[in-house]
Amino acid sequence: MQRVFDILLSGIAILCFLPILLALMLVLRFSGESEVFYRQIRVGRNGRLFGLLKFATMLKNSSNMGAGEITLRNDPRILPVGHFLRKTKLNELPQLLNVFVGDMSLVGPRPMVPNTFANYPADTKDIIGSVRPGLSGIGSIAFRDEERYLDRLVDPQAFYRSEIIPYKAELECWFVNNQSLLLYFQVIFVTAWVVLFPKSQIANMIFKDLPRAPESCYLNNARKPFGNP
Repeated sequence: MQRVFDILLSGIAILCFLPILLALMLVLRFSGESEVFYRQIRVGRNGRLFGLLKFATMLKNSSNMGAGEITLRNDPRILPVGHFLRKTKLNELPQLLNVFVGDMSLVGPRPMVPNTFANYPADTKDIIGSVRPGLSGIGSIAFRDEERYLDRLVDPQAFYRSEIIPYKAELECWFVNNQSLLLYFQVIFVTAWVVLFPKSQIANMIFKDLPRAPESCYLNNARKPFGNP
């Protein structure tokens, strides 16, 4: 049933967002580096690799510059239009095509690049890899402003590997073990809500039994990340 809803809802969304998609394609074509789409290899269901689509928001070959595959707040690699697209999540819209063709679901663990996925424990990779990756999911909502957790750190990559990855793994496994159509639609609703109201704590009210986030995830932030009372 989830796949049926994926096809139906992503198809409707593509038609509804088509004017916005075309407008953004024109803006990107005549700004920045004239790149419209960015295709990145990600790990999908059962370990199958696929090309995830996004609107181009960063400099070409940015994964080999600066912080590599991690994006920091005010990252100099982000193009001027890219800041707006990333803040509003409009850069993720092309992934509706990934959902429609079956690479992804609307809801599921976020697909990772192979290097990041390799840092997850083997049993965790088996659990996460048993379902289609999602356009949004519990981990996406929890770390929707991931850059702020890495802000002002001496070694953000080490912090990401030692603190964020283990907690993300717990969240994604929680989703897989508790998945249902109700949870599917709850995640869609909460995702839309926090995009419109970024400071909202509605996720903590709806998802009450999530794994508790480690204290280190919000040492430098006034707002706790997710799943905390």
